[in-house]
Amino acid sequence: MARAQGARALMALAFETTYGTPPASGFTRMPFASTSLGAEQPLLNSELLGYGRDPLAPIKDAVTADGDVVVPLDAEAFGFWLKAAFGTPTTSGAEAPYSHEFQSGSWTLPSMSIETGMPEVPRYAMYSGCVLDQLSWQMQRSGLLTATARLVAQGETVGTTTSAGTPAALELKRFGHFNGAITRNGTALGNVVSAEITYANNLDRIETIRADGRIDGADPSIAALTGRIEVRFADQTLVTQAINGEACEMEFGYALPSGESFTFTVHAVYLPRPRIEISGPQGVQATIDWQAARDSLVGRMCTATLINDIEVY
Repeated sequence: MARAQGARALMALAFETTYGTPPASGFTRMPFASTSLGAEQPLLNSELLGYGRDPLAPIKDAVTADGDVVVPLDAEAFGFWLKAAFGTPTTSGAEAPYSHEFQSGSWTLPSMSIETGMPEVPRYAMYSGCVLDQLSWQMQRSGLLTATARLVAQGETVGTTTSAGTPAALELKRFGHFNGAITRNGTALGNVVSAEITYANNLDRIETIRADGRIDGADPSIAALTGRIEVRFADQTLVTQAINGEACEMEFGYALPSGESFTFTVHAVYLPRPRIEISGPQGVQATIDWQAARDSLVGRMCTATLINDIEVY
């Protein structure tokens, strides 16, 4: 009997035309590092009395389908997760390279069908009605660069054969921490030790009464864009901004020598006044938890621009 191994696991993704209905074709093979995407249905203990000390059989509760997918920040596949987070991009360019601009503020988000496969069992689980709730990643000096996509799904269907057909393959061109840079109001921001970026759609699950126990949908509410930067304390620029209550534009970007790039621009970043602690003889560092808001001039909170060889997302 074969035993499942993560090394042989597969993931395929396609956007849905109708929420909760997997498309018959159009799946793309996705690179991923790990996933906790799954469905669970807890049991409710019986509260009834009069049958002795031994409990009666439990009953099933509602089905919950959600989880995280850890994916690489790369030049092509990451665009699918950006589309899930922000909606369909505006694409420009008559030929490759194409520039895909994703903007925050959309009232509707596309849903996806995601299949995870373990062919040695075999087990193929199709998660339909997947909507992206949160997308986050970290910037640092070294290590592997990955992002975490938190999903809310409608349900899970398990089979012994794949329903994704033969997924289209993408060329993996991965960004690394070495390719990253941070700017503030167009000027390189120095002395940054690490940074975190979290974009949340704050989905509202539509938990109606259904015979199958699934949700009716997941609607986006007020979005949130927050993060953290840890800096070596070398000047008063960020502290002065925090004290004055001013906003700045911050840009987190990656670029490959071959021309592909990813730029995440936060148009209005507000900083809290940080505590400056001296913890020893080493250099003084400050941790600043920032948050973003809608910029009145640009008309949105953030813009993600991905430049690659894919024509349409």
